[in-house]
Amino acid sequence: MTNRTVGEVARELGITVRTLHHYDRIGLCVPSERSPAGYRLYSDTDLQRLQQVVVYRRLEVPLDDIADLLANGDVHSHLRRQRAVVMDRLRELNQLVVAIDTTLENTMNDEPMTMQDMKQLFGDGFEEAQAEAEERWGDGDAWKESKRRTAKYTKDDWTRIKAAQDDLQQRMAAAFRQGVPARSPQAAGLVDEHRDQITRWFYDCSPQMQVELGRMYVSDPRFTHAYDGAYDAPGLSEWIRDAIEARHSA
Repeated sequence: MTNRTVGEVARELGITVRTLHHYDRIGLCVPSERSPAGYRLYSDTDLQRLQQVVVYRRLEVPLDDIADLLANGDVHSHLRRQRAVVMDRLRELNQLVVAIDTTLENTMNDEPMTMQDMKQLFGDGFEEAQAEAEERWGDGDAWKESKRRTAKYTKDDWTRIKAAQDDLQQRMAAAFRQGVPARSPQAAGLVDEHRDQITRWFYDCSPQMQVELGRMYVSDPRFTHAYDGAYDAPGLSEWIRDAIEARHSA
């Protein structure tokens, strides 16, 4: 049996040391051993449990549910369950590919996006998010400016916007996983890109408006899930909020 350090386990599983510490604190996966200096050491059995946790998290299963799942069943039952979920996800992704291909074909005609097109591209929650955003900010100049601009966007415009947003969010998640401090030039550069994207495509995003958005990413569970859950990075939304506030605190 080989005991591994926190750093070794984090590299092997592709997760952060911070995530491992979090799993330890909540009792989801507590290392079996400690070094003479008091550092966490993970056994082969611990690693096997962590592998199950990582797979379930990538399938977007909540941590509380993972704890219940691991308390029942053996490795084979978990693998069979995970395989079934992955197959369902593959079917969904295949349907999404068809939707994207259809959207790309329609861009050749420079057609505006319908609500159905938007839901296919951004997900089923898009219509609900739009309605809530209008109720929350509909009387403001920023919302009116956003509506004026987006009314002219074609399907090709929206596809490029979605791709740019995904790229930025993936780079934010990568920086967070790498332990980049929220108060750092790299984080500030990502914050500037975030603000520039909003200003370029939707409305003039002031520093204070960006700060309010960052706080909403943490206070609204749907936004939190869109970052923490989608990128399997607990704490990512808080890191983005902190990076935004650090950028504008000077």
